[in-house]
Amino acid sequence: MSTIAVYPGTFDPITNGHTDLVERASKLFEKVIVAVAASPKKRPALSHELRISLAKKVLGHLSNVEVVGFDNLLTEFTRSVSGKVVIRGLRAVSDFEYEFQLANMNRAIAPDVESIFLTPSEKYSYISSTLVREIASLNGDFGQFVNPEVKRVLQEHYQTI
Repeated sequence: MSTIAVYPGTFDPITNGHTDLVERASKLFEKVIVAVAASPKKRPALSHELRISLAKKVLGHLSNVEVVGFDNLLTEFTRSVSGKVVIRGLRAVSDFEYEFQLANMNRAIAPDVESIFLTPSEKYSYISSTLVREIASLNGDFGQFVNPEVKRVLQEHYQTI
């Protein structure tokens, strides 16, 4: 039996911390689907299509990883791809309360889908998409936190605003 895991997020932008989690998850599961949420209420800086494209480029070296977009409930999406596991990343204790609440809500909606938590390597534990966007918007050096293609796209994005 192969287990499909879904790693959802806005990925605005995808960071080295996200990549680290996907690489490790790809060793644990037969297939990992990186599910890029449309998340219009979050008002992402990058378009949904661009976030999907960047994730595909960054994760293209992983043969058992697929990147897709979604715009419905995570539990519905997970079931639609025959997923049995939802992966959530925890960077710090402060993430736990929110993620625990989400996991319990998802379990109430879809008891057949299990949530698991992974922590990134210590060197990525402080990286967040929000901080990367902030540094990029202020023309700071953020290249160590993202793939070179993501850096290029973010620099272009913030030069045109």
